[in-house]
Amino acid sequence: MKILFVITIVLLSLSTKSQELYSQTEPASNRAIGSIGLRVDNSIMDETYTSKTNYHLIPEIMFGISKKLLVNGGLFFSNRTDVFRGEGGSLYAKYRFLSNDAVQKHFRMAGFSRISYNNSDIHQEEISLYGHNSGVEFGIVATQLLRKVAVSSSVSFLKATDNGRGNKFFYGKDKSKAVNYTLSVGKLMLPKAYRDYRQTNINLMLEVLSQVNMGSGKYFVDVAHSVQFIFNSQGRLDIGYRKELSTTLLRTAPNGAFVRLEYNFFNAF
Repeated sequence: MKILFVITIVLLSLSTKSQELYSQTEPASNRAIGSIGLRVDNSIMDETYTSKTNYHLIPEIMFGISKKLLVNGGLFFSNRTDVFRGEGGSLYAKYRFLSNDAVQKHFRMAGFSRISYNNSDIHQEEISLYGHNSGVEFGIVATQLLRKVAVSSSVSFLKATDNGRGNKFFYGKDKSKAVNYTLSVGKLMLPKAYRDYRQTNINLMLEVLSQVNMGSGKYFVDVAHSVQFIFNSQGRLDIGYRKELSTTLLRTAPNGAFVRLEYNFFNAF
């Protein structure tokens, strides 16, 4: 009976946390201890000033080191130079330092950081360490889960450096720093009644993403909406669209569709 009770609690936990698996941001929660996740992000973005479509591919591997620590590693590929090629990679770490948990609800906070290397040309004022710029990022994220709805918000500081292969950050050192703000909401739509982990979960996501350059004061605000499917509590498919709402920053391809594929191996180490 004890074993059955523990299994039931774990499965309920997996179900209630699925609406925190945002498509564009990371929540304060971490993945299961000893798990390994494989993720592939695909972005199909329309260039603003040409008829070209940019395709970015970012495969990642994710490790649940402990209940508090998560580490990710990813590689960057794109066709921006008319040839699909590798452009660098990044390491990401998140440490959860606060947990206030109860049945079907919790509040959590975590600190995170990213270091990225990129050898592509610098082509926009927006600073992005997820496939465009070399640099570092440090931030904090808070997530509130209440039954079928999860709300998460983060703020982070970014410092861009020169990209590899002689691609200088030519906008000036005073414009190489920025602050990111995000607000994400996820709602579990199906199943209405949870029976077991084999049920497919369907979540709807709405995310607002913003950046303010600390040197110029220029900014952008985007919205991303997506539908998410969780299969067998291990597999995941996100399909969505990101749209620019307002900007004063030069951005080459802010609008487009994205697809995220993910699969998790529990008790892998």
